Amino acid sequence: MPPALPADAASPALESRAVRVRLGGREVLAGADLALQPGEMVAIVGPNGAGKTTWLRALAGILPLDGGEVRVAGAPLATLTRRELARRLAFLPQETWTEFGITVADAVAMGRFAHLGALRSPGQADRRAVREAMERADVAALAARPLTQLSAGERRRVHLARAIAQEASILVLDEPTTALDVGHACEVMDLLSGLARGGAAVVLSLHDLVLAMRGPTRALLLDGGRVAAQGAPVEVLTSPAARLAFGIPLVAIASPPAIVPGLSHR
Repeated sequence: MPPALPADAASPALESRAVRVRLGGREVLAGADLALQPGEMVAIVGPNGAGKTTWLRALAGILPLDGGEVRVAGAPLATLTRRELARRLAFLPQETWTEFGITVADAVAMGRFAHLGALRSPGQADRRAVREAMERADVAALAARPLTQLSAGERRRVHLARAIAQEASILVLDEPTTALDVGHACEVMDLLSGLARGGAAVVLSLHDLVLAMRGPTRALLLDGGRVAAQGAPVEVLTSPAARLAFGIPLVAIASPPAIVPGLSHR
C-alpha cells in the first residue's frame, strides 16, 4: 500500500464532514458525516433513494459537493491531483464498463495506471499485483477471456480485481456483491474483511442486509440523505430507525441463516 499522506497521524483515512450534494435541484445528501479509520470496514445501508451511491461518489471525488468537505488522511480531497488520489483510493462503481475486445487481464491491469505514469511500462511488481488481484477475486482462470464473453457476475469480480490491483489503502465500493451468486458474494465479503484486517480502510454500500452482518465492523443507516443510525451492524439493522427507513421490522436479521457465517469456500 502507498505511504500515508503527510497529515495529522490521528486523522481518519477517509472523512466526510457534513457533506451535502444536490442533484436535479434536489438535496440528495443533507450533511452526511463519516470518519473511516485504517483497518475498519463500514457498510452503508438504507432504502432505495437514500443517497448511498451519491455519497460514495462524493467520497471518491467524482461528484462536486454543495457543502461540507471530504478529507483523505487529513488532507482536503480537493487539493489532491487525480493521480495522487488514485494511488490512495480505489473506487468500484455500481455500474461498470464493458469495453469490446479487452481481456480480463488487461482490464485488471488498468488498476496499475496510477502507479505507472505516462512513460513507464509495467514491471514485475505491477504484474504481481495484477496476478494476485485476479487470484483473490477468483478470475485468474478467465485472464485471457474478453469481458464481453463473461456473465454479469464474472465481470463484477473482474472490476473488483481491478480495484484490488490498484493497491490503494482506501477502498470505496458501491454494491460490490451485485450480480454475484451467494458463494461468491460471501467470498467477496470475506476478501474485503481480510483487506481491512490488513490495514485497509473499506467503505461499501449494500442492499443485502444479511451480508452486512458478514465482515463489516460498523454499519451506517442512511435515510433521506442523513445518517439515521450507526454502530455495530446488528444494532443498526434491528433499530427503530431501520424499521422506519425500510418500513418493516428487521429483527430476523439478527439471526441470519447458517449459510452466511459458516459457508464452505471453494
